[in-house]
Amino acid sequence: MIEPQQTRCHAVLVFALLVYLLSGLRVDAQPERTAGFTIARVQYDGGGDWYSDPSSLPNLMSFLGEQTTIIVAQGPARVHLDDEELFSFPYLYMTGHGNVHLTDPQVDRLRHYLDAGGFLHADDNYGMDESFRREMKRLYPSKSFVELPIDHGLFNCHFDFPLGLPKIHEHDGKRPQALALFDGDRIIVLYTYETDLGDGWEDAHIHNDPEITRQAALRMGTNIVVWALTH
Repeated sequence: MIEPQQTRCHAVLVFALLVYLLSGLRVDAQPERTAGFTIARVQYDGGGDWYSDPSSLPNLMSFLGEQTTIIVAQGPARVHLDDEELFSFPYLYMTGHGNVHLTDPQVDRLRHYLDAGGFLHADDNYGMDESFRREMKRLYPSKSFVELPIDHGLFNCHFDFPLGLPKIHEHDGKRPQALALFDGDRIIVLYTYETDLGDGWEDAHIHNDPEITRQAALRMGTNIVVWALTH
């Protein structure tokens, strides 16, 4: 059953998507996919496996199409920060286990993308934490990550998470944290740490997670997309 708050969120989201789709921007730089919202996976340098969890984004996008009014493309995209198409995507996703390295021009380009209204969700797949924090500090030396409280709207804009970010995989046994960089009141970078949502989005047989855990991951991913597109 959709609660009134969810209905309002859906209405705003539909309006935001219509504005975006009619704005003349290229939603998808790869012609084999149909027009619609897509998540663009960031291909970065430094040796980290930016390509990890290959089934995660297709599954999340399928879930978005089933559980929301978002018009989704047939699949995710892939973009390098040097690509001309970068500014065609309103939503970037970054993950991996290893090192993240950005060149100075890429730092400037990503900062410009975020300042212009773009959104980046980074999900630590266990091992990228130190390098990702280092690179974000290069982007915004004066900004620090702020942990979102459990009553933040991100946790109830579509599905309700009264305890905040769910714990999907154990990693170092630390509590999961949703960390954000802000531009005023707007979240420009969301960093999900010690949760590993991407593993929860993967095909069920890969990690053998209980279905309740996979559903929690997919629902949290949906909330992140809804929040990004409506704020």
